[in-house]
Amino acid sequence: MTLQSALEDLKHTTLSAVSGLLARLRYLSSLRAADGSYRHWGLSRVHGEIAAQRAVEDAHRATVTGILRTPLERLVRDAQVSGEGAGTDAQTLVTELSDRLPEILPGQPSAGSGRHLSSVLHALLSLTKK
Repeated sequence: MTLQSALEDLKHTTLSAVSGLLARLRYLSSLRAADGSYRHWGLSRVHGEIAAQRAVEDAHRATVTGILRTPLERLVRDAQVSGEGAGTDAQTLVTELSDRLPEILPGQPSAGSGRHLSSVLHALLSLTKK
């Protein structure tokens, strides 16, 4: 029996090891299968498939919301930290996310969040150019 919810477990174990919002977005979107479901073996094993799916989706949505609410100045710093944590530079990370825009959005995004995220990534790309 576990004392943490699947979401708390995900935040405190897996996501705490991922540095930066953009790296977190990259990671969470990588857990999404072509059919829109999420795959996290360890979380599913401990909390069950449904709870794991819900936790990863909630974390994915919260991460996108967090990015959209963060000032660009802080996102530029986040891109540097996220890039370093991912073994690349900020510009490469932001380019990768921009190129994968439909894939990095959680399922059924709100009406304007896709366009808003696209705008944020476009601005970040300009601000991280060397």
